Amino acid sequence: MAINVAAIVVAAGRGERAGGGVPKQYRTLAGVPIIRQSVENMVRVSTIRAIQPVVHRDDEVLFRTALSGIDILPPVFGGATRQASVLAGLEALASRKPDVVLVHDAARPFVSPALIERAIAAGEKGAAVPALPITDTVKSVENDVVTSTLDRNALRTIQTPQAFRFDFLLDAHRKAAGAGRHDFPDDASLAEWAGMRVSVFAGDPGNIKLTTREDFIRAEAEAMAKLGDVRVGSGYDVHAFGDGDHIMLGGVKIPHTRGVVGHSDADVALHALVDAILGALADADIGVHFPPSDPQWRGASSDRFLKFAVERVKARGGMIAHLDVTVVCEAPRVGPHRDAIRARIAEIGGISPDRVAIKATTSEKMGFTGRGEGLTASATATIRLPWATP
Repeated sequence: MAINVAAIVVAAGRGERAGGGVPKQYRTLAGVPIIRQSVENMVRVSTIRAIQPVVHRDDEVLFRTALSGIDILPPVFGGATRQASVLAGLEALASRKPDVVLVHDAARPFVSPALIERAIAAGEKGAAVPALPITDTVKSVENDVVTSTLDRNALRTIQTPQAFRFDFLLDAHRKAAGAGRHDFPDDASLAEWAGMRVSVFAGDPGNIKLTTREDFIRAEAEAMAKLGDVRVGSGYDVHAFGDGDHIMLGGVKIPHTRGVVGHSDADVALHALVDAILGALADADIGVHFPPSDPQWRGASSDRFLKFAVERVKARGGMIAHLDVTVVCEAPRVGPHRDAIRARIAEIGGISPDRVAIKATTSEKMGFTGRGEGLTASATATIRLPWATP
């Protein structure tokens, strides 16, 4: 019988040591928000039935932007301490009655599905944490003077996700809160205080926690070095005007005196972007993946096509580095909608708006666009992929 597994992603901290102007979990690494990478790695493990994020009440907009398009539970607000935030997440999950709960720090974006699976297996036994052996000599120091040398063979560094039987951990948290104890550094130490036997399982050296500015510099350099295969693709689309009172452009509905003729919603900007991304992947074109002859795509929203192309990049371990679109038409005017279009494309692509460029021009009254018969869009997509192993 399959067990019911839930995960809490703790993201209510301020992360001030990392700098950057925003809480560290919302900073980007290789163009993707840290918290999104952490959550996406959890989503990839099908055993996890519910993911409960815990955020700071001031970060709700940041959270929704960073996690746009990912189907997880609505966030709950955390407390003044990490311990209080975890308790908020546990209480939010209580009605779902999970068997096992994982507690993971949002600032560990490199958690692997293999590590998550190990955590789930270990958590069925009660309480378990991922651990790494210490390779350096460890000394106890007081007032800059060594007082003793510790036996590193008996020491471990501890990571997340930490795994527990859900009812055990919720009961322990409630007892600690009732006793006025709010100072536990992690859930394992709280579980120990509550009398639970905490075991360890193999951690992952790559599952680092991003804390300081130096951590981010190293992580960004390593991430970009792995994504050294830079690809550029181009795309083009054209549609004629027809009956209607609006057009779809870049995922945004724009009022106009005419509509656009097309099998789907005829969004030339998104269609051009899809072909640009597929071109960078050398993965055919939009007509191959979404043939106009297939009735299921009649009137379809083109954001589905762009999401598909973006997922093809992610499936190969890559990232979208930049998207650039030029729209050619006499009307409607694109300028007033530029920021909304950039924001929508960034939302669909799971990237920041500063990686999306939207330009518009006319054809100086020449050709079919100049006569107001239709509009066109050309696009360029720059992506980064891992170097292929020969």
